[in-house]
Amino acid sequence: MTPAERPPTEFEKKVYDALHLVPRGKVTTYGHIARYLSCGSPRAIGQALRRNPFAPGTPCHRVVSADLTIGGFFGATTGSPIDRKRRLLEQEGVRFGENGAIDPACSYCYDE
Repeated sequence: MTPAERPPTEFEKKVYDALHLVPRGKVTTYGHIARYLSCGSPRAIGQALRRNPFAPGTPCHRVVSADLTIGGFFGATTGSPIDRKRRLLEQEGVRFGENGAIDPACSYCYDE
């Protein structure tokens, strides 16, 4: 069984469940999810998202870097995956500033 074929771990399931709380038109960060899950590791969140077998139904594209830049997508940080992530976010109503970062008004925090 390849890593892509294995079932999600319990931790990954918690990450994917947390994603369903982020509404369309909003984004959250790897760090916000880590704090929400008491995980302490934004990188662990990123690794779980990289293996998301339920995309786009489980919207991993709604997770961005702490500075509200786009971050990664499907293990890539440049190229067509990032272009696709931006298009998905724009289709949901997420706004970007001139510097390419996401408008802070589009940010979702789990403690709201």
